[in-house]
Amino acid sequence: MRILIRFLANDTGATAIEYGLIAALISVSLIVGLQGFSDQLLITLTTIKDAIVNAGT
Repeated sequence: MRILIRFLANDTGATAIEYGLIAALISVSLIVGLQGFSDQLLITLTTIKDAIVNAGT
């Protein structure tokens, strides 16, 4: 019976689950946030590429 009570009182596994949930939330937030940024980055890189290609002519 003591083993069962000690097992139920042990909450170290909950901490690992909480860290996993926090990491998942941060990952999803980064993915969503960077999607809007990626469009602007693509436009900037295309502009730089065009400038380099046109500089040789």
